[in-house]
Amino acid sequence: MVGGTPAHAAPASAPRRPAALRAGDRVRVVAPGSTPDPTLMDRGIQILRGWGLEVEVAPHVYDRWGYLAGRDADRLDDLNDALRDRGVRGIFAARGGYGTQRIIDKVDTGAARRDPKVVVGFSDITALHGKLWRDAQLATFYGPMVNWSDTRTGPDSEASLRSAVMTTDPIVLRRDPAESSAAVEVPGKATGRLLGGTLTMLDTSVGAGDFPDLSGAILFFEDVDEAPYSYDRMLTHLRRVGALRKIAGVAIGQLVNAGQPGELDAPAVLRDRLGDLGVPVLGGLRAGHGPGQLTLPLGVPATIDTAAGTLTAEPGVR
Repeated sequence: MVGGTPAHAAPASAPRRPAALRAGDRVRVVAPGSTPDPTLMDRGIQILRGWGLEVEVAPHVYDRWGYLAGRDADRLDDLNDALRDRGVRGIFAARGGYGTQRIIDKVDTGAARRDPKVVVGFSDITALHGKLWRDAQLATFYGPMVNWSDTRTGPDSEASLRSAVMTTDPIVLRRDPAESSAAVEVPGKATGRLLGGTLTMLDTSVGAGDFPDLSGAILFFEDVDEAPYSYDRMLTHLRRVGALRKIAGVAIGQLVNAGQPGELDAPAVLRDRLGDLGVPVLGGLRAGHGPGQLTLPLGVPATIDTAAGTLTAEPGVR
């Protein structure tokens, strides 16, 4: 058996949970990766302000240097300033794209330990989630960014994000049969700390300071624009380096633009690469790059139950 941790293994220590956001709180939008679209940003800011939040936009969010939102030093300064400002209660990523890994090793994680605050983003922001967990044990949120598209992230997405960062309700995601990853299942029930993100970002962070220790964890992953062989390559790499040896279970989100169904399509590859780990695997979760994206807290205890088709996570805020 590759999976050496019992499925009932519990997290070893409590995460640092930031305070739930409240109307009147200041939040800041930063762009650690690529430049957002101003029109889509206006929509996202409108949503946050509709919750009663006071929204600030960091100075370099709309900068552009090739495929990056400005120079590394400026993007890093924006992020660190937000982490250090005790008046800022939440940090929302403008968008993903690429670039967070270029600055991640200089993020002021000490500021996150001293003053935990809500941090939201996904995709390229996976690196930030991993770094803040590794260095500060900060619970963060894998959810939509401020570069908001109503056609992809509609009312359900908005309600899920708001509930995750502004209430202490448990977070429950249910298997959606319409998601291609719903075809991936290894029966069982497991509890562990929920960690992960976009599979590409996880795989490229192996050996670096933002790759989380997955011992006893529920590994969550999703991805976009990756062919079946890419999922094979990334999961095979994680297996070869021992990263999956002690996981408690696997939760799979949206596999967007993963190619046509076939003998070795993406769900088949995942069944092949995950099926012999000896741990429960639950697919079909509406979290990731696809339509109707829901928000998940990372770093908190969570349970997957394949019979019920649910992932239930403790709140990421207090």
